[in-house]
Order: sequence, then C-alpha cells, then structure tokens
Amino acid sequence: MEALPIFMKLKGRRCVVIGGGEVAARKVTMLLKADAEVEVVAPALHHELADLLTAGSIHYLPAIFAADQLDGASLVIAATDDEAVNQAVSSEAKARNIPVNVVDAPDLCTFTMPSIVDRSPLVIAISSSGSAPVLARLLRSRLETLIPSTYGRLASLAADFREVVKQRFATTQERRIFWENTLTGPVAEMVFSGREDAARAALAESLASPVGQGSYGEVYLVGGGPGDPDLLTFRALRLMQQADVCVYDKLVSKEVMELVRRDAELIYVGKARDRHTLPQEEINQLLVRLAREGKRVLRLKGGDPFIFGRGGEEIETLMEQGIPFQVVPGITAANGVSTYAGIPLTHRDYAQSCLFTTGHLKASANGEIDTVELDWPALTRPNQTVVIYMGLVGLAEICRKLVLHGLPAETPAAVVQQGTTMRQRVVVADLAMLAEKVSAAELKPPCLIIVGGVVALHEKLAWFRPGRDV
Repeated sequence: MEALPIFMKLKGRRCVVIGGGEVAARKVTMLLKADAEVEVVAPALHHELADLLTAGSIHYLPAIFAADQLDGASLVIAATDDEAVNQAVSSEAKARNIPVNVVDAPDLCTFTMPSIVDRSPLVIAISSSGSAPVLARLLRSRLETLIPSTYGRLASLAADFREVVKQRFATTQERRIFWENTLTGPVAEMVFSGREDAARAALAESLASPVGQGSYGEVYLVGGGPGDPDLLTFRALRLMQQADVCVYDKLVSKEVMELVRRDAELIYVGKARDRHTLPQEEINQLLVRLAREGKRVLRLKGGDPFIFGRGGEEIETLMEQGIPFQVVPGITAANGVSTYAGIPLTHRDYAQSCLFTTGHLKASANGEIDTVELDWPALTRPNQTVVIYMGLVGLAEICRKLVLHGLPAETPAAVVQQGTTMRQRVVVADLAMLAEKVSAAELKPPCLIIVGGVVALHEKLAWFRPGRDV
C-alpha cells in the first residue's frame, strides 16, 4: 500500500486553493461538501467560482501566489496551469507541514484526491495514488450503480441506535450478528423504499423483543422488464441478488433469471393459455407462507407487476396477512418492445394517445368457438396507438373485429416476438394481411401486437435488428 487512506475532518477549517479555473472549481466544490472554509487565490475566477463568491460560499484573494498565503491553512490544493507555481506551492506547503495536493502531479503531493461515492455519512474513497485516476473514476461508477443512494439514511439510522444496541447485546459478536441481520433485512429495505418511520419502529421493536424471537421475512414484487437484463432497475438487481427464494413467471427471460442469486431456491409458477402451474390464489398463499418462514422472497414477473401482472392481487393478500413487502416497477413490454422495434407509441404526426389491453380468447356462449371480447369502439378511435398483450392466439379475430368496428383494413400493424432479446422478430403488415403473415412466419409467444399509424415508422427507426424482420 503506497499511501494510507484517511478521512480528514475539515469543518470550519481554512483550506487554500491556488488557481481560479475550472479544475480549481471542482476541488473547491469537494471541499465545500466537507464544510471547509475555502479561500481561493488567483488573478481571476472561473464563472463557477464567481457564483460561489457571490453566494458567500468562498473567500477570494485576487492575487498571484505568495508563500505567506499558506500560513494557518489546514490543507492546500494547487490547481494552476503553471508548473513553476505548482512546484512553489508544493514546496512551501511541505515546509509548513501542511497537507498539499497538486492536480495531475502525484510527485508533488503529500495526499491525493480520491474518487468518491458519497452516501453521507457513509463515504467510499477510491484511489490509485495518482497513477490511474480514470480507472478510479470507472470503479466509482461501478459502485454508484451497486450502492443505493439511500444508504446514507441507513447509516444515520444505525448511528441513532448504536448505544441502545451496545446495551442490549453484551459481546461484540452478538452486536455484529444483530447489525448484519438488520442491515440486510426488512429494516434496511424499509429505509431504501422511503419508509424510514416504519424502519425506526421495526428496529426499536426488534430490540425490545426477547433475544432469538423470530420475525417475518419480506416479499419483493419485482418487474423483470421485457427480457433484456440491461433494462432492469438498480433496485431490482439488488433485490434479486439478496433473495432467499425466487417465485418466477413464464415471461421472465432466461437472461434475467441468470442474475438471480445463485443459491436462491427457484419456484416456477408460470402460466400459459389453459395451463396454470398454480392458480393465482395459491401463488398468493405461497408468498405468505415463505415470508412467514422468515425468507426474503423475490416475486419476479416479466414486464411490470402492475400492468397485466396481477401484482395488485398479490399485495392485497400480503397486506391482509401483515407481510412486509415492496414493489419495484419494471419496464413494461409495451414500452420496451416498441422501443426496440423502432415503433414510438406516440408521435405528433400519427398518434396522440396510447391504449393497452389484453387479447385473451374466451369461449363463446355456446362453447363452440373462441372469441375476443374487448371494448372495440375504444380500440378503433383515430390517432391513437393500440398495444395488445397476449393476443397471438386470437390475432385473426382481433384484426377482423378492429376492421369491423371502423379501422381501415390498410391500418399498419406489427407483431413482435420476444422483443428486446436476441430472439426478437418483427412482422409488419396491414390489418387485412397481418394474421396470415404471422402464421406463415410461425411466431411463438411471448408476442406483442401494436396497431396504428406509428407502425409505419418501423422500417425507418428500427435500430435493434438481432434477427430477420418478416
């Protein structure tokens, strides 16, 4: 280890920055975040520094560098483009035993400025000792995606209970186990989802309970998006990595499933037409049972759990049974698939509104034929886009009734198979020919149907073409 990483308390202490340019402005901003008293020495100021001076955030000495300007400083930064000045600042600061940093000159520094992940009071600093600052910034970017912005509030909550925990548990090992369970369990998730009052109450309750008393786990109702794992939210990925058990649907892509915690128990509850692995009520009760066993349960659904995902029914049951839960939205198929197919759902020249519906076949009254019962007048209004989920089997009937209720037979339409994945295929035709063309292409579920003038833009705007359009 070339340098010892330390954290300096600079609140109210005088820190001197030599230089008034854009680089100096970045350093001043970091010092102000630490509540330092910042004095800038330079012949002129960059507009960002001038704004800070106007706001009363910094002190300014309009001058060239002189050694006595460093007297009484707690920390010095040189950020000029004059090597001789930077050398002089470094020498004078070292002579006074003042920590000094010279931008882009590691050999002149007694400390380097790290790349920082700020989740105050939790702060993570990454340094390459000045040898590879870009690499340090890249690593910081990685950490930014992995550490929720709310971790600072979690750290503040832990600080508030630190003394109580010390009194409650006699040994360091007992305290460590308690905090590990707390900071990776439901209390932490309450903080992450903005329920800090509930988290505080739950933490106080757990400390008041007899040692070893069990508690419920939690259910994470997570939208897995339309298939491409890069479309997952940060929160979805984090919960997928910490769940003890994953209850998942047919529409969750195999690429997304690869990101679930490796040792999690996997329970498939997918549904296909006329074939359900588990009825919905049994799925609801399964989630309750697993949570009551103290497990962290990932309920993973394709798309968004509240758009044709029956997520509302599941959390109704969880609410009734007093099971902690949180819901993480996902990119619904209509959004993701249409985007990857180059079909904007709204467009000033084609569609000013968009309507989502499902296209399930239902048996007719006499039970002899299948039919699709939808609000056809609403679906056939002009200047709108219609997106139909789960309509592949009833496609011919859907196209026929759309035309019957007033849409021109030449209205553009598309069927997209496994959109956003490398298995995506797109069939485009008018309503009169769509069903025939899709049948010839032998498309298989999951598919999404898009109807409206915006489909005409597909050929021009299609940017994602992993397979052959039909």
